[in-house]
Amino acid sequence: MHSAVHKKIKLGFYIAFTIMVGAAISSYLIAINLTNNAIRLNRSIEISKRLEVIHAELKEAQAAIACFSITRDSNFLHPSLQERITGIENQYRQLHHLTAKDTAQQHHLDTLKDLLYTKYTQLLLNTRTDTLKGKSQVNYLINKDSGRIESKIRDMEYRENQQLAEKSALFNFFSSLWLPVIFVTSLLAIIICVYAFVLLNKEYRLQLHIDDRLKQYQHELQQHITLLATSNQELEQFAYVASHDLQEPLRKIATFSDRLQGKYGPLLPTDGLELLGRMHSAVSRMRILINDLLAFSRAGRLSPANFSQVDFNQILQEVKSDLELAIQEKNVSIHCDHLPTLSGQATALHQLFFNLLSNAIKFAAPNRPLAVNITCKIVRGRDLQNLMKNLSPQEDYYSISVEDNGIGFEQEYAERIFLLFQRLHGVSEYAGTGIGLAICKKIVEGHQGAIQAFGTLGEGARFEILLPLKQSVYA
Repeated sequence: MHSAVHKKIKLGFYIAFTIMVGAAISSYLIAINLTNNAIRLNRSIEISKRLEVIHAELKEAQAAIACFSITRDSNFLHPSLQERITGIENQYRQLHHLTAKDTAQQHHLDTLKDLLYTKYTQLLLNTRTDTLKGKSQVNYLINKDSGRIESKIRDMEYRENQQLAEKSALFNFFSSLWLPVIFVTSLLAIIICVYAFVLLNKEYRLQLHIDDRLKQYQHELQQHITLLATSNQELEQFAYVASHDLQEPLRKIATFSDRLQGKYGPLLPTDGLELLGRMHSAVSRMRILINDLLAFSRAGRLSPANFSQVDFNQILQEVKSDLELAIQEKNVSIHCDHLPTLSGQATALHQLFFNLLSNAIKFAAPNRPLAVNITCKIVRGRDLQNLMKNLSPQEDYYSISVEDNGIGFEQEYAERIFLLFQRLHGVSEYAGTGIGLAICKKIVEGHQGAIQAFGTLGEGARFEILLPLKQSVYA
């Protein structure tokens, strides 16, 4: 998925998620408020109902006692005043529980309680008073306290009605707000989902197109791999021909020239002997060239999967043994640090050091003894990125430096000397085919490393080999 599309879908998802969370929180808060308002409405209705019951019970008790006082009929005292008082007290307790969180109503209830107790006393006295004067006094007090109780009940009902109106308004407000919030958030979520669907559908079609192109590229790549395999097979056949079929005519030419020189040499003039010598020299150079080409082709077929642990100190000792005569002839002094043991191909690494040392010996300065200094250190890949782009910044590398005090070269030719058949000197000055350093580069790159050259004309040259501490099998 493209990063821009991925960012858009990710942003859309975050927005949709935020809207959903906001809608959920809003719905929860609205639902909580609706529930609280509904509970408060029910409580207000219940309080008003209880107050009406208390008021009705007092009216009925007062009317029954008044009728009893007039008629002296005991039937008017059924149910008894005590039973009526018990019923009123039950209603009062329920009111006290319902208004537990309302301080103002609790104060009203305390006052109402005192008034009710006074009312109970007066009603009980009215049932026992026989004198007209006493009855008149009690009736006056009953009517007076009844007005106060009724006024207190009206105050409580007024407060409940006031709160009921407020809660009803809030209930209506949240009820009207709930549906628009749900509708708007749902609409936004649907729009975002449609937008994400369009993007995903577009990306899906693009992915199908990319898959088709990838299949086409894979098919082309497979064809190229087949061609490369065929080319490699042909190169293998060429290497076989070069190592056998081409060597055979050279051996015959060398044999015939030796016989011709041995048998007819005394009879040939000086020019003829010189031509035979040139032919023999050309055959030798051709043999060396064929062998170098074979070495170059083998250097390009290195595989990390077939590497083994190689002691570079042992490799260097073997190379010095192979070059012992040349070292003694030119009085070469070689100083070497302790070299590491790395994963690699022993034959190829032997060829690498052989070419570098023989190259140093070949280009020794004629006016001073040759000194070769080989040093080793560990460097970090990230420190080499500015110099060698093909090295991994996550890897650590051994830097093996081969430095001599020979004739050197100009630094502008530092890249050219690693090219195939590139020479800075003529064949008549220095022998060779111009393949040795190209083989070195192939070997080092086959070991996932790099090689670079530094030179100063007339002072010497230095070749720096960079090899990773650990070889990757899948490189």
